[in-house]
Amino acid sequence: MTILVRAVEPDDYEGIRETMAQPLAQANTLQLPMPSVEMWRKRLADPQPDHKSLVALLDGKIVGNAGLHPVGPSMRRRHCFSIGMAVHDAYHRRGVGSALMAAIVDLGENWMQATRLELTVYTENEGAIALYKKFGFEIEGTLRRYAMRNGEYVDSYSMARLKI
Repeated sequence: MTILVRAVEPDDYEGIRETMAQPLAQANTLQLPMPSVEMWRKRLADPQPDHKSLVALLDGKIVGNAGLHPVGPSMRRRHCFSIGMAVHDAYHRRGVGSALMAAIVDLGENWMQATRLELTVYTENEGAIALYKKFGFEIEGTLRRYAMRNGEYVDSYSMARLKI
Protein backbone atom coordinates (compact mmCIF):
# COMPACT_ATOMS: atom_id res chain seq x y z
CA MET A 1 0.00 0.00 0.00
CA THR A 2 1.76 3.12 -1.25
CA ILE A 3 0.31 6.52 -0.45
CA LEU A 4 1.08 9.15 -3.07
CA VAL A 5 1.05 12.79 -1.97
CA ARG A 6 0.95 15.44 -4.67
CA ALA A 7 -0.21 18.99 -5.32
CA VAL A 8 -3.93 19.53 -5.78
CA GLU A 9 -5.12 19.77 -9.38
CA PRO A 10 -8.35 21.51 -10.47
CA ASP A 11 -9.91 18.14 -11.40
CA ASP A 12 -9.52 16.88 -7.80
CA TYR A 13 -12.66 18.70 -6.65
CA GLU A 14 -14.92 15.64 -6.46
CA GLY A 15 -12.43 13.60 -4.42
CA ILE A 16 -11.85 16.45 -1.98
CA ARG A 17 -15.59 17.10 -1.72
CA GLU A 18 -16.15 13.42 -0.92
CA THR A 19 -13.52 13.50 1.83
CA MET A 20 -14.90 16.71 3.33
CA ALA A 21 -18.48 15.33 3.24
CA GLN A 22 -17.57 12.44 5.57
CA PRO A 23 -19.08 12.59 9.08
CA LEU A 24 -15.71 12.64 10.90
CA ALA A 25 -14.20 15.16 8.49
CA GLN A 26 -17.16 17.46 9.07
CA ALA A 27 -17.07 16.96 12.83
CA ASN A 28 -13.32 17.59 13.11
CA THR A 29 -12.88 20.54 10.76
CA LEU A 30 -14.55 23.91 10.37
CA GLN A 31 -16.28 22.83 7.15
CA LEU A 32 -20.06 22.97 6.97
CA PRO A 33 -22.13 19.88 6.19
CA MET A 34 -23.19 19.03 2.64
CA PRO A 35 -20.37 20.64 0.66
CA SER A 36 -21.33 21.12 -2.98
CA VAL A 37 -19.33 19.89 -5.93
CA GLU A 38 -19.59 23.36 -7.46
CA MET A 39 -18.11 25.08 -4.37
CA TRP A 40 -15.09 22.77 -4.46
CA ARG A 41 -14.75 23.08 -8.24
CA LYS A 42 -14.62 26.88 -7.95
CA ARG A 43 -12.22 26.80 -5.01
CA LEU A 44 -9.75 24.57 -6.85
CA ALA A 45 -10.11 26.42 -10.16
CA ASP A 46 -8.88 29.70 -8.63
CA PRO A 47 -6.41 28.95 -5.82
CA GLN A 48 -4.81 31.74 -3.84
CA PRO A 49 -1.15 32.04 -4.90
CA ASP A 50 0.50 31.77 -1.47
CA HIS A 51 -1.72 28.88 -0.34
CA LYS A 52 -0.51 25.36 -1.06
CA SER A 53 -2.80 22.35 -1.13
CA LEU A 54 -1.93 18.66 -1.28
CA VAL A 55 -3.91 15.47 -1.74
CA ALA A 56 -3.11 11.92 -0.67
CA LEU A 57 -4.02 9.10 -3.05
CA LEU A 58 -4.30 5.40 -2.39
CA ASP A 59 -4.78 3.19 -5.45
CA GLY A 60 -5.62 6.34 -7.44
CA LYS A 61 -8.40 7.46 -5.04
CA ILE A 62 -8.16 10.74 -3.14
CA VAL A 63 -8.25 9.76 0.54
CA GLY A 64 -7.09 12.97 2.22
CA ASN A 65 -6.06 16.55 1.73
CA ALA A 66 -4.00 19.18 3.51
CA GLY A 67 -3.40 22.87 3.08
CA LEU A 68 -0.68 25.29 4.11
CA HIS A 69 -1.82 28.89 4.38
CA PRO A 70 -0.14 32.18 5.34
CA VAL A 71 -1.61 33.38 8.64
CA GLY A 72 -2.15 36.89 7.28
CA PRO A 73 -0.70 39.75 5.29
CA SER A 74 1.52 41.21 8.02
CA MET A 75 5.19 41.24 7.02
CA ARG A 76 6.04 40.50 10.65
CA ARG A 77 4.24 37.12 10.45
CA ARG A 78 5.46 35.92 7.08
CA HIS A 79 7.31 33.09 8.79
CA CYS A 80 4.01 31.65 10.11
CA PHE A 81 1.66 29.31 8.26
CA SER A 82 -1.47 27.50 9.33
CA ILE A 83 -2.31 23.93 8.45
CA GLY A 84 -5.68 22.38 7.70
CA MET A 85 -6.09 18.69 7.05
CA ALA A 86 -8.70 15.95 6.63
CA VAL A 87 -8.59 12.22 5.94
CA HIS A 88 -11.50 10.30 4.40
CA ASP A 89 -13.36 8.46 7.18
CA ALA A 90 -12.76 5.04 5.57
CA TYR A 91 -8.96 5.54 5.53
CA HIS A 92 -8.11 6.50 9.11
CA ARG A 93 -5.14 4.75 10.76
CA ARG A 94 -3.57 3.72 7.45
CA GLY A 95 -0.76 6.28 7.35
CA VAL A 96 -2.60 8.87 5.26
CA GLY A 97 -2.39 11.58 7.94
CA SER A 98 1.31 10.88 8.51
CA ALA A 99 2.06 11.05 4.78
CA LEU A 100 0.20 14.36 4.44
CA MET A 101 1.80 15.85 7.56
CA ALA A 102 5.31 14.85 6.49
CA ALA A 103 4.77 16.45 3.09
CA ILE A 104 3.20 19.65 4.43
CA VAL A 105 5.93 20.15 7.08
CA ASP A 106 8.63 19.59 4.45
CA LEU A 107 6.95 22.04 2.06
CA GLY A 108 6.55 24.70 4.74
CA GLU A 109 9.93 24.49 6.41
CA ASN A 110 12.19 23.57 3.50
CA TRP A 111 10.60 25.48 0.63
CA MET A 112 8.44 28.29 2.01
CA GLN A 113 10.71 29.57 4.82
CA ALA A 114 8.21 28.72 7.56
CA THR A 115 9.66 28.71 11.04
CA ARG A 116 6.28 28.47 12.77
CA LEU A 117 3.52 26.07 11.71
CA GLU A 118 0.18 26.46 13.48
CA LEU A 119 -3.04 24.47 13.67
CA THR A 120 -6.09 23.99 15.82
CA VAL A 121 -7.56 20.65 16.82
CA TYR A 122 -10.63 19.83 18.89
CA THR A 123 -9.61 18.79 22.39
CA GLU A 124 -11.27 15.36 22.18
CA ASN A 125 -9.68 14.42 18.82
CA GLU A 126 -7.03 12.21 20.42
CA GLY A 127 -5.90 10.56 17.16
CA ALA A 128 -5.14 13.89 15.50
CA ILE A 129 -3.45 15.26 18.61
CA ALA A 130 -1.18 12.21 18.74
CA LEU A 131 -0.34 12.65 15.04
CA TYR A 132 0.56 16.31 15.48
CA LYS A 133 2.69 15.58 18.55
CA LYS A 134 4.51 12.89 16.54
CA PHE A 135 5.54 15.68 14.15
CA GLY A 136 6.78 17.98 16.90
CA PHE A 137 3.68 20.12 17.47
CA GLU A 138 3.05 21.26 21.02
CA ILE A 139 -0.15 22.43 22.69
CA GLU A 140 0.16 26.16 23.36
CA GLY A 141 -3.29 26.78 24.80
CA THR A 142 -6.96 25.92 24.90
CA LEU A 143 -9.45 27.95 22.90
CA ARG A 144 -12.69 27.65 24.87
CA ARG A 145 -15.98 27.49 22.99
CA TYR A 146 -13.92 27.68 19.80
CA ALA A 147 -16.53 26.46 17.32
CA MET A 148 -20.13 25.35 16.97
CA ARG A 149 -20.59 21.64 16.22
CA ASN A 150 -23.87 19.75 16.26
CA GLY A 151 -25.57 22.55 18.18
CA GLU A 152 -22.91 22.84 20.91
CA TYR A 153 -19.75 24.85 21.37
CA VAL A 154 -16.57 22.78 21.54
CA ASP A 155 -13.06 23.58 22.75
CA SER A 156 -9.94 23.41 20.64
CA TYR A 157 -6.22 23.31 21.28
CA SER A 158 -3.90 25.75 19.60
CA MET A 159 -0.80 23.80 18.57
CA ALA A 160 2.41 24.90 16.90
CA ARG A 161 5.72 23.52 15.67
CA LEU A 162 8.74 25.81 15.75
CA LYS A 163 11.75 25.33 13.50
CA ILE A 164 14.74 26.56 15.44
